This record gives sequence, structure tokens and C-alpha cells, in this order.
Amino acid sequence: MRELEYPFQPGEIISKRKALRRALAADGTARLQKKIAVLGGSTTSDIVKTMELFLLDAGIEPVFYESEYGQYYQDAMFPPEGLADFSPDVVFIHTTGRNIASWPAVGEAAQEVDGKLEAELGKFRAMWESLEQRFHCPIIQNNFEKPFFRLLGNRDAWDIHGRTNFTNRLNQAFCDWAAGHPGFYVHDVDYLSGDFGLLRWADPAYWNLYKYAMCLEAIPAFAFSVSNIIKSLFGKNKKALALDLDNTLWGGVVGDDGVEGIEIGQETGVSQSYYEFQSYVKQLKNLGVLLTVCSKNDEENALAGLGHPEGALRPGDFILIKANWENKDRNIAETAAQLNILPESIVFADDNPAEREIVRAQLPGVIAPELEGVENYIATIDRGGYFEATTFSEDDLKRNEMYKANALRAAQQASFADYGEYLKSLGMHAVIDDFLPIYLTRITQLANKSNQFNLTTRRYTTGQMVQVFESPEYVRLYGKLVDKFGDNGVVSVVIGHKDGQALDIELWLMSCRVLKRDMEFAMLDRLVERCREEGVATLRGYYFPTAKNGMVRELYGTLGFQKVSGDEAGPSVWELDTAGYTPQCQVIQVSGNPEG
Repeated sequence: MRELEYPFQPGEIISKRKALRRALAADGTARLQKKIAVLGGSTTSDIVKTMELFLLDAGIEPVFYESEYGQYYQDAMFPPEGLADFSPDVVFIHTTGRNIASWPAVGEAAQEVDGKLEAELGKFRAMWESLEQRFHCPIIQNNFEKPFFRLLGNRDAWDIHGRTNFTNRLNQAFCDWAAGHPGFYVHDVDYLSGDFGLLRWADPAYWNLYKYAMCLEAIPAFAFSVSNIIKSLFGKNKKALALDLDNTLWGGVVGDDGVEGIEIGQETGVSQSYYEFQSYVKQLKNLGVLLTVCSKNDEENALAGLGHPEGALRPGDFILIKANWENKDRNIAETAAQLNILPESIVFADDNPAEREIVRAQLPGVIAPELEGVENYIATIDRGGYFEATTFSEDDLKRNEMYKANALRAAQQASFADYGEYLKSLGMHAVIDDFLPIYLTRITQLANKSNQFNLTTRRYTTGQMVQVFESPEYVRLYGKLVDKFGDNGVVSVVIGHKDGQALDIELWLMSCRVLKRDMEFAMLDRLVERCREEGVATLRGYYFPTAKNGMVRELYGTLGFQKVSGDEAGPSVWELDTAGYTPQCQVIQVSGNPEG
């Protein structure tokens, strides 16, 4: 919904909240249902209502539990019956500097100030541990905004008696906790309030009148920021950035002005702005965002522009370069098909409002942010929250290289008349075995992001995945695939729950980048082998249809399972006798964990 895309109008969102909610509820989108507990140190009702809009727009249907005003600590330490029965998927602790109980006083000894700091941290650590032990779900915790006055002036930042210094030390301690505790996430209110404007953010009138932790106008920005964390946790991030070239990555039109005439580099303020934007885009690539080009241009001119010696990006930074005179919506649709991702996983960056509007109209779900003025490009994409990183794995660092290797595989496939011979030519080797702790982050990420080859689309938090990993009631497999073009990383996951002599497959997914490589047969071969070791006689597979996973509707049938219930349009249940199973994968060499 355009009204909820950055940059949005806070007043419009607040005044039209009911109408926006009705429109979202009536749009027919299938959404994930998630329960979110909000434990507040201030009034939270408007925050919750606004968060609901952003989450609905992101494909998540939230149900909220709200603590009574100021009861965040009591609810965390001694959950009331309502919260215990609610069993949240996410807990958000909305505290503020107003909730700091004891500030340092001028004249206190350093030991006294340190004691106050430890007392504040001890309260929060106790809450986090209590919630994690009870609910095993992600915890989102606000850090603290800067105090809205500085008693010591600039000295307040470094003197141990300053409130600014005390706040900074608390915030660093929160970050240290997040670094050591997967499933705990800091919501950076310190940055958000500074970005908004601390003087406006901390307007005391809103606290004194309504016990709001911020001014009313800041609530949409706050709710949007928290929603970005939640949507990232449940795989609603974007995956790729499709970039126009002329007046987007450089100033001018390379076909008219020539490479020497485009603006990029350090010579002028405008050329520096384009260079900074290219540098920002390159950092997104290093984060794992897939980069592509979508430009109305001759390819020769596009490559020449990307080869400009003063630019930060090079042709090799892009997985696909579509520089031609086709309509951009068609190029983006083809890009999605070639990358085996959904069009809605793409953000389209183009300075031309007409091109943006055409793409939005033809490809609903593709985000085309308003890029007005090159000096604003970074802020627009960065504040849009499209690529919020709640997890970060080794595979993220290598994602662009992995997709480039896929392009090489596609080129080689074209030279083979026989597809089976092509698969053999890849020299594929898979490691398929029980989960390893080092891969849990990637496994959780796959579970929350894979939509097309995903039979149940069940989602897992980090804590839930750790529980599965530690439980003897489950049979677990991850699959890592390597071939002569490179390492694809962890690309497939199976989780089955033992039920006597049967195994219920609760999750079976595979990354889109290894589709049609027979990895599903290799996974099943190893799964049956493990089941025999565990005394499991029957495999039960479940397919739950969604708008995105139709490609695996008949997967179990192609693998040799027999359908025992279900119709063509709805959920189905399938069974396989492990005793009579014969291995099916002929083109992938399989081994177990190196230390196994």
C-alpha cells in the first residue's frame, strides 16, 4: 500500500488508520498469523494500532497482547494468565528513558554510579531470561533515546555523572547482550529518535498528558521500525535490488553524453552523491542483497558506464544486466524468473516516476520507492527497511557469487541435449546429515524465507529451531550442495517428528537456487536411511497449499509416496513405506558431516 511506504505522511496514517486497516483487510492477501506481546513502560495503544497496519501490509496478520500501563516488568517476571495463555510468537518490550529508575547524581562516587548501572541492567537481564525460558520466542527490546536535556552540557557525554553517558553505557550493554544471545534483538530507538529530531521526539507534553514515550507524529516511524524487525524475522524481507542506470547510478545519459560526460566520482557535489549511492549499493551486495540492472539502454553503453574508473560498481557486481529497450516490468519479471525468486522479492530503483508507476501497476508487490534527488537516494532506500538484517550467515556473504555460478550452470545446460547428462557433468557433491550448531542460523533463515519449494511453509524462531535441534523426538537433515561451479551453501532442510513407527514431516524446503538438480531425491534417500536407523517404518508427508508453493503440490507423488487423503485444491497427506524404498538419486554423491 503506497500510503505505508517510506517516505510516508505521519499525520495521514494517524488520521486515516481505520480506513487503511479496512482496505488492507479487504485486499484478499493470504497472510501469516503471528501473536505479538507488547510489554510497555508507557502508553502503547496507538503504537500497536499503527504497527498492525505496517505488518498487514508486509503480509503478516498480527494478534496483540498489551500489558497494562507500566506493567512491563511484572508481566515479564510473573506472566499473568492472559499472557501465559497467549503464548506469543514475539515479545516486544517497549521501554523508554522515562523507565530508568535511578539516574546518577552529581557528586556520587564512580562506584555508586556503577552500582546504579548494574541495578538497571540486572532488571532487564532478569526480564529477558524469564521471557526466554517461558516462551522461547524472539525478544525485541528498545534501547534508550538520549535524554532531552544535558545538565552538564557537552560534558554530559563523557562524565560518569551525565545522563547521556549513563544512557550510552546502558545501550552498549544491551548491544553486548544481543551479540551473545541469538533471538534477542535491539530496536535502535537511540538512532530513530535522533533521525526524527530529539527535541520533537521527546516533547514532554505527550508524556505529561498521555504517558506517550514520544510525540504523536513520531509513532508511525517508531511502529514502522519495529515492524521491520518482525517482518525480517518471518522472512518478509526483499531479496534483490533492480537498478536503473542513467540518472540513478550516475548523472546524465550515457548513450547521449558518452562515458566521459556522465557525472560520477569526486569532481562535483552531484558526482559525489552518485558515487556515494553506488558505494551504498555495493555494501548492500556485501550484505547478501542480489543486484541486477534494469535499464533502457544499449548493453554496450550500459557496460561502459559501469566501467567508469570513478564509479564504485562494476559489471561483475551484478548477477544479471538487462540493458535493452523492452518494458521494464517485463525485464523485472524475467529477472525474477531467471533468479527463481518471486517478483515481489524485488525492489526497483529508478529516478523516472513514470517507469516506477508502470512497474507498480504491472507487477503488484514490487516496491518502487520514490527517488527524488540523488542526495536522497540512500536515505530513501535505507529508511525503507526493505533489507532489515535480523540474521546474517556465511551464505549471505556469498549469495551473489552463488547466483552468478547458477548463470554459468544455465549456460552449460544449454550445450547439453540430454538433461541427465548435464546433471552428471556438474560433478555434484552433497553433505546431508543431522543439523550442526554452526548452520542453525542459516537453517532458521531458510525456514522463514523459502516459499516456493516449501511443502508446509512452517516458520521457526531461533529458539524453536534450537529446541528441535536438541530434542530426540525429531529426525533432522540439512543439505549442503557443491558442484564444479562453486558451493551453494545450505540449500535444503527436512524436519520430521517421530510418532511411534511413523515420522511426520513437519518441514521440507529447498532453496530456489538449486531447483531441478535432483537434490530432493538425495534428501529423501538420506531421510529413509535415517528412518531405518531410528526404526521408523512409515514416512508421512504433508502439503499445505499457499499462493506461492503450487510447484510442490505433487512432489510427494513424484517421489513415490501414496496419497492417503486430500483433494486437488486443498491440503493433502502422503505416505511412504521405508522398507520397500529404493534410492533414487543417481547424479549427486552424498556424504555425512565431516566429523561424523
